[in-house]
Amino acid sequence: MRITVVNGFFLPVPPVAGGATEKSWFRLAAEFAARGHEVVSISRRWPGCADEETAGGLRHLRLPGADHHRSLRRNLLRDLRWSLRVYRRLPPADIVVCNAVTLPVWLGRLKPAAGRVVVMCGRMPKGQYRRYTALARVLAPSGTVRDRILRENPALGDRIRVTGYPIDWSLFHAAARTAAPAVALGYVGRLHEEKGLLLLVEALRRLQAVPGLPPWQFTLGGPADVAAGGSGPAFRARLLQLLAAGLPPDRWRMVDPEFNEPALAARYRALDVFCYPSLAAQGETFGVAVAEAMAAGAVPVVSGLDCFREFVRDEQNGLQFAHEDPDAAGRLAGALARLVRDAALRSRLAAAAREDVRRYDYPAFAERLLEDFAELAHG
Repeated sequence: MRITVVNGFFLPVPPVAGGATEKSWFRLAAEFAARGHEVVSISRRWPGCADEETAGGLRHLRLPGADHHRSLRRNLLRDLRWSLRVYRRLPPADIVVCNAVTLPVWLGRLKPAAGRVVVMCGRMPKGQYRRYTALARVLAPSGTVRDRILRENPALGDRIRVTGYPIDWSLFHAAARTAAPAVALGYVGRLHEEKGLLLLVEALRRLQAVPGLPPWQFTLGGPADVAAGGSGPAFRARLLQLLAAGLPPDRWRMVDPEFNEPALAARYRALDVFCYPSLAAQGETFGVAVAEAMAAGAVPVVSGLDCFREFVRDEQNGLQFAHEDPDAAGRLAGALARLVRDAALRSRLAAAAREDVRRYDYPAFAERLLEDFAELAHG
């Protein structure tokens, strides 16, 4: 098959500057190419990357893009410019995967030679699916996303598949485990207020007050820049201030963002417990960082968002806490205290977590997509 993957306007591929969507589709495109398919990846032009090249059997086409902005309206305008630019350069194909917002509005009708249009909903729908009428397939990371799409456009019902999100399970599972004298708690992800990080800091302050716990340490890492999806340097500074005020210096540390996959795997493998208390009910679609940490052997502690319930099974492969409870910080602190205190519980949940997310490993995920694409291309 001939497959084109259209990425967003603000990050490059390969994902040298991060981005869960870019990372996922770069790896999937490489898996497709390794199986003998003709694959073109379209992404943002970036310093140090050629505008056109073929590497590892994957053809890259890089076009001028723009940085992500705080304003949704400005991002939509930038996406529109990007979509028009991509539209003019699309090669003939059997399947075209669109990770842009506005391009799928007209692509299937005006340029059928570009291929059957497939959209993966990496962000929570914000009304755009009402305008999507010529899609062959919608890939929804979770049932939560599927239900939101159906509310916007019920006609897409038979074209939606709930797939989850791919991860490099083999890499994260194989990373060497780092032994530490203290129970290692951590968060790895965007430093954005919607991720519940202020709630997490308050929970850690309460955890510090629990008597008789074994030694523990917390690590916080991730990008704060708005262009990388964070809440900005001021929010990062606020987190640092609150951590310093609430915890002794030996209880916590902040590390720089890590975009190198093996190094990121090592960072996950250094954790016993992965804290992801997201409050983004309108934005969280799956939880790639949670699945990656689970593959590395960390026990997930997550908020009660529906999207997490599809792969984090409370008391079976992780813990969930009631994030909407009036004492949510106390609930989170209690979950963390249980895991810090009980090594056997950590071991049991971690083993189940590793195996439960194995189905999202890239080779298996890519094979399922290719089977579906073949049906679409020949249907």
